[in-house]
Amino acid sequence: MSGGDAERPCIDKVQPLTHAAMIEAAKSSRAASKEAGLDVGLIELVNTRVSQINGCVTCLSVHAPAARDAGVDPLKIDLLPAWRDADLYTDVERAALELAEALTNPRELDLRAAIADASDVMSTEALAALEWAIVLINAFNRVSIASAHPPRRRR
Repeated sequence: MSGGDAERPCIDKVQPLTHAAMIEAAKSSRAASKEAGLDVGLIELVNTRVSQINGCVTCLSVHAPAARDAGVDPLKIDLLPAWRDADLYTDVERAALELAEALTNPRELDLRAAIADASDVMSTEALAALEWAIVLINAFNRVSIASAHPPRRRR
């Protein structure tokens, strides 16, 4: 078959060992984020923003509720697409969101400036951990988009 008639393979199911390696990388990234002092809520806020940019329904259905569960103010989640115009985000959140957008769209945004801004408000370890978290959520977004994963319902 060619064109839009072909069914998308669930690449995580067809290549489960590769997906398992991604899961292990995500666990390692979470541990590094925690060790670097990054709040779980910040990571979930970033995961939600990257998933919004990428249009990943599966990851949005996971990370927006996870952000709420981590104690992120619901208004921050609601206003996330317009975070630059809302004065309720902290300097660290603003730097993290700027970096998330720049790493997700490196041709459109100034990655060097985003890294410089983030380094003003966080340690090198925190910055590296945050960058890994952003890289990985982008990868998971693409797996879910490529596989046409549906949104997940909370149990």
